Amino acid sequence: QVQLVESGGGLVQAGGSLRLSCAASGRTFSSDAMGWFRQAPGKEREFVAVISSSAAYTYYADSVKGRFAISRDNAKNTVYLQMNSLKPEDTAVYYCAGRNGFWATKTNDYDYWGQGTQVTVSS
Repeated sequence: QVQLVESGGGLVQAGGSLRLSCAASGRTFSSDAMGWFRQAPGKEREFVAVISSSAAYTYYADSVKGRFAISRDNAKNTVYLQMNSLKPEDTAVYYCAGRNGFWATKTNDYDYWGQGTQVTVSS
């Protein structure tokens, strides 16, 4: 089984940037699609971005397209989420998740999850 640990969250002003990291351990995740999701208080967990196992394909939620960028370094067993032009509505706990196979956007499609990292954007 793969264990995921997110880091890089914090408090930032609107318009600022953060880079989240998700480090995997337990086995290599190079054959897994990796996704980022977020959950704001009182809301359901929602899809943010996904990257295929080879990094050839990426896909984003409309709400973050053009502002966020997902990437991965399979040699380091790490996936990243660069978040620019942050808005207060981006405030949430951000989770990374993985699945063995093609990329997906639904939470139920993912096999393992990290514990999450808090991102707070002040106005």
